[in-house]
Amino acid sequence: MHFPRFAAASMLLLSAAPLSAQDLATTCHATSSYDVTLNADSVVFDRATPAPSRVEIQRGLLRTDGVTVRLNAENQDRMTLFERDLRALAPRVRAVAQNGVDMAVQAVRAEASSMHLSAATRAELDQRLSDHARELKQRIAASRSTHDWNGDAINQYANQIAGDLMPLIASDMGQQAIDAALNGDLQAASALRDQAAGLATQIQPRLLRRMQALRPQIQSLCPSIEALSELQEGVRTSNGQPLDLIQTKQ
Repeated sequence: MHFPRFAAASMLLLSAAPLSAQDLATTCHATSSYDVTLNADSVVFDRATPAPSRVEIQRGLLRTDGVTVRLNAENQDRMTLFERDLRALAPRVRAVAQNGVDMAVQAVRAEASSMHLSAATRAELDQRLSDHARELKQRIAASRSTHDWNGDAINQYANQIAGDLMPLIASDMGQQAIDAALNGDLQAASALRDQAAGLATQIQPRLLRRMQALRPQIQSLCPSIEALSELQEGVRTSNGQPLDLIQTKQ
């Protein structure tokens, strides 16, 4: 289940974008082969393969691949609670994601402060960071489906941010290298050029370490995810298979 990911990958993603299945598997020991969409009147899980490829839960009713599943009273109650609790979890996930964006911006600014950037570059970087953070938080607030955060979509967004931020910083560092060379400090000039060339690679692990502070907030979601997994136990699809929307392992 590709819940919004919180771990920072690099400055390219503003160090925060949606929480991946890997994040949940690592932090909450939770995995899923489905995407999930919260509609106004139903919750839909879908995947390409294997069957069932579409599971819909609607006020205690369960349909798998378009076929209504006959549920006893207990399992109907389980599905009612599953939908209710999943809807209750969604805003909590979004809140942690929003916090992750704020933390990521702070981490990027902290890293940038150590680069001795010019005042003009710092001001421009702050403005661009604020703009990207605002847009990303709006996307998180509006999102109702994990399809919004699948690989292609987030990679395009990452490239957009990278194309906006990285050249700005690299250009400033390049100018610092030129200034150092003109002042006769060729060693400093060479170091600055190397630093600018490997900027993303060098910053990524430091940003990741800073973003570990978000981990307790992610961990706070784990009991609710475990409870969802327990609610589906004993419920089967129309072809008799276990529902198995979420897998957890302690």
